[in-house]
Amino acid sequence: MDYLIGLNPSQKEAVEQTSGPVMIVAGAGSGKTRVITCRVAHLITKGVDPFNILVLTFTNKAAKEMRERIMKAVGPEAKNIWMGTFHSVFAKILRVEANKIGYPNNFTIYDTDDSKSLLRAILKEQQLDDKLYNANFVYNRISSAKNNLISPAEYLKNEHIQSEDFATGRGKLGEIYQIYAQRCFKAGAMDFDDLLFKTNVLLKDNPEVLYKYQNKFKYLMVDEYQDTNYSQYLIVKRLAAINENICVVGDDAQSIYAFRGANIQNILNFEKDYPDLKVFKLEQNYRSTQNIVNAANSIIANNKNQLKKTVFSENETGDKIKILRAFSDNEEGKVIAEGIAQERAVKGYHYNDFAILYRTNAQSRAMEEALRKLNIPYKIYGGLSFYQRKEIKDLIAYFRLTFNPNDEEALKRVINYPRRGIGDTTIERIIIAADKADSTLWEVITDSANHLDGRSSAAVANFATVIQSFQVLAKTHSAYDCALHIAQHSGLLKDLYDDKSVEGLNRYENIQELLNGIKEFSEREDIEEKGLDIFMQDIALLTNDDNDKNPDADTVSLMTIHSAKGLEFKNVCIVGLEENLFPSQMSLNSRADLEEERRLFYVAITRAEKKLTISYATSRYRWGTLTSCEPSRFIDEIDPKYLELDFKPQQKTENPFFNQERSSWSSQSGGDTFSKPKPATAPKTTSILPKAHVPSEGFAPSDTTNLQVGMDVEHERFGFGKVINLEGNKPDIKATIFFKELGQKQLLLKFAKLRIVS
Repeated sequence: MDYLIGLNPSQKEAVEQTSGPVMIVAGAGSGKTRVITCRVAHLITKGVDPFNILVLTFTNKAAKEMRERIMKAVGPEAKNIWMGTFHSVFAKILRVEANKIGYPNNFTIYDTDDSKSLLRAILKEQQLDDKLYNANFVYNRISSAKNNLISPAEYLKNEHIQSEDFATGRGKLGEIYQIYAQRCFKAGAMDFDDLLFKTNVLLKDNPEVLYKYQNKFKYLMVDEYQDTNYSQYLIVKRLAAINENICVVGDDAQSIYAFRGANIQNILNFEKDYPDLKVFKLEQNYRSTQNIVNAANSIIANNKNQLKKTVFSENETGDKIKILRAFSDNEEGKVIAEGIAQERAVKGYHYNDFAILYRTNAQSRAMEEALRKLNIPYKIYGGLSFYQRKEIKDLIAYFRLTFNPNDEEALKRVINYPRRGIGDTTIERIIIAADKADSTLWEVITDSANHLDGRSSAAVANFATVIQSFQVLAKTHSAYDCALHIAQHSGLLKDLYDDKSVEGLNRYENIQELLNGIKEFSEREDIEEKGLDIFMQDIALLTNDDNDKNPDADTVSLMTIHSAKGLEFKNVCIVGLEENLFPSQMSLNSRADLEEERRLFYVAITRAEKKLTISYATSRYRWGTLTSCEPSRFIDEIDPKYLELDFKPQQKTENPFFNQERSSWSSQSGGDTFSKPKPATAPKTTSILPKAHVPSEGFAPSDTTNLQVGMDVEHERFGFGKVINLEGNKPDIKATIFFKELGQKQLLLKFAKLRIVS
């Protein structure tokens, strides 16, 4: 039982409590993953069959990491644990049980692009105004309905939903949802939300299936429970109903996905479902310095709706949190980039020790420009996934058709790619014929002689023959051999090879990389089923957090705070801390929304291990107009003793950052609505922030090669000062300068841009 060594008392208690309902409230950086893996290892050590353990996570990456750790503790038995994301685990169950709800076992899983493509086709067929019925909006509406277990029939019957839709001029949403569901069913396809929605249907309508899995999964563990939606909550509750050996792990202070349907009440009200619940609190933060942990605590203490805990750190006290003020978003980028360059040069950090976090993707522009000017390498996370690239989706569409020829979206994608003489007119005729006969597109294609004229019929028949040949091959060949054959004989590989442009070469290399991935999958020893259909299921269920984030790449990381959850960096810069940006303007309508924004800020702060910098701009371009900005209320909520200001307020006030009038609660809706921020007004006795240094007319940096101690200098932002020390060798000479307004600062000369006054 070596895995118990090194656990603190709270962690050890949580690991050893293996029976009955358990909730582990795990603060940021408190060793949550270690506790989960040790607890599973402890169950196996005590004699629980791994086949009877279900562990649900939110990313495949987390599941893989946990399984590897458990294997180190208990050996290869860990392979038998049912462990994975909600979607991957229940997709696996649906593969076995799909026929009970009318689906084929080889159903296709539609990704977001597939779903939106189908919706665009439906909206076009229905001749609806695309301004009112935008495919993105309709997709999100249907997704929300499914996450709340509202079927198309229930949607159409619900008077509240219907009145809301008609009030906004979107009275056809229910019909679109119904048509969309019918088309998916006909195509033998489930979208991402269906994997949970249909699992609920399966368990509700088939008591024998529910009983089977209740007895199979005698022990359940759910990671990141604060991020579960209603659909996930109900599945877990049903499965745990007999044995009640359920353990949920999470932190209400890190619940930041309400926009995806996550319901914080699932964790806050967990005790109501299980009155004999045992609660363990993991409160020691092993990640961050004391200053960072204490600052985060002072922020989250402002939330009223929370599970009380006291997170603490026994690490070093650490640097205070630096607050930077810039005059514009472009200057903010410049200050952050220069700070990274200087910190790296002075303290010997690597670029991958730094992360820049922002509330919205649009904020990355100013940061990117500033980093490029200083030749600082960076990588933006949350960009286009490898599996979303056109050439990859084209080849995967052929794979999908091979296993499910009724997959309408895959068929439409490749029926004429590469070009084989099947034009839009022919495709329209196929669709019309299928609608008329109430059949699938594939059934029309395989009987093309009875539906199309001679020339079109021959081209379509040839296409059908190609797909049928792939189907025969897939039954006897390995995933890699099958994939390579399809890539070659579909004509796709040749089409990309013949494109000698740089883009064409990149696309060809991407296909080669996909085939390499399938080869690696075929040779894996930790899985039993290695067919191409299983590979497709795995990639269809990849989450955003599973995209390649190579920790060894020496680049500064740029990402939204939502994307940063679960990550950690030695140095973190949180930018854009301004009212109506962070917290966002949309969050100021209710206490619940504002508290989620505060939790998001808490998550951002707790990503930092050693050093945290927070910045804001006093002006920012929005929709082409330069707009004045106020510092975020969140800055004011941090206890000042943990802060280091990069400027000096002219006179200390109780609230140095913004007019206190803004923070009043309105009396509307029982005081549960946050009042609209008032325009900033000049204080009667003191200014909110000190006046910025205005550079001398014609300011230009001097050649500092011969800079000496005692010289007077001017900095563009810090103002006038005197050089009091020089140290180091070229090109990394550091100057210690005492500025009149800011006090002593240490600057790297090659980045400082000083004007020598005398």
